[in-house]
Amino acid sequence: MEVKWLEDFLALAQTLNFSKAAEERHVTQSAFSRRIRQLETWVGASLIDRATYPSRLTDAGQRFVPIAEQTLQSLYQARRNLQHEEGNDARTVTVTALHTLSFTFFPNWLNALNAKLGPIVSHMRPDSGSMEENLNSLVDGDSDFLLTYQNEHVPMLLDPQFEHHRLGAEIIIPVTAPDANGQPRHRIEPGFAHVSYQKISFFGQLVAGAMADRLPPDNRVHVGSMSVGLKGMVMAGWGIAWIPESLVAAELSDGRLVRAAEPQWEIGVEIRLYRSKENRRPIVKRIWDVLAAG
Repeated sequence: MEVKWLEDFLALAQTLNFSKAAEERHVTQSAFSRRIRQLETWVGASLIDRATYPSRLTDAGQRFVPIAEQTLQSLYQARRNLQHEEGNDARTVTVTALHTLSFTFFPNWLNALNAKLGPIVSHMRPDSGSMEENLNSLVDGDSDFLLTYQNEHVPMLLDPQFEHHRLGAEIIIPVTAPDANGQPRHRIEPGFAHVSYQKISFFGQLVAGAMADRLPPDNRVHVGSMSVGLKGMVMAGWGIAWIPESLVAAELSDGRLVRAAEPQWEIGVEIRLYRSKENRRPIVKRIWDVLAAG
């Protein structure tokens, strides 16, 4: 058995095309076909039905897909764990975080963690703008932790092997630029100018889910994926956006922004840290134990 055989098989299971799969794996089609044959010999069963076009998986091949995926994931995770136990990597953690949390919450939280555990080297993965991709960074083992907001309107579709700690709470509030009298320039009313989020982002799903039944028809004047970008558009007078309160605290205090509506239009969220129970890196366990102890 060779790891590349499993990687080849999963590429073929995805494309069902020998030529395309071989191209993705950067090998010739003849070499790719030979490696698939070697895997089938090792398994002792035909995994691909070559009598059809396009090719299709046999019943055995369909059953083997989740086995190959789980095997590779376990191997990759074990390799990362062992590599990280050496040198500086022993105290390095990789975090995928929503963009806002990466600079409003994470720095002070990491300071508090360092005070209890000693120096921690953090590697921050950028927010992809898509909740699905952020979750996949944790599922695929590319991150030790996922730092995110959470609300019932944005379900976290994770297996039981993933667990979380609640780190805090936040309020997402509708804000707008003020008029000459310091009153809201825009209000939530039919046709209001909406500076909105991409649908695939956390906040896009949150606002759509929490406000779907009562949000009046709007006029979308801008769509973005990051709260800080939407805040800039709102400050320039473009309309209303739902922004984390921590991100606009200074602007609300000095009057550059004002609340656009009453508190019933605000949305409460939790701040959560997720990890996989299968991640057995010592530094990850130490952080989790500290969080569990409060």
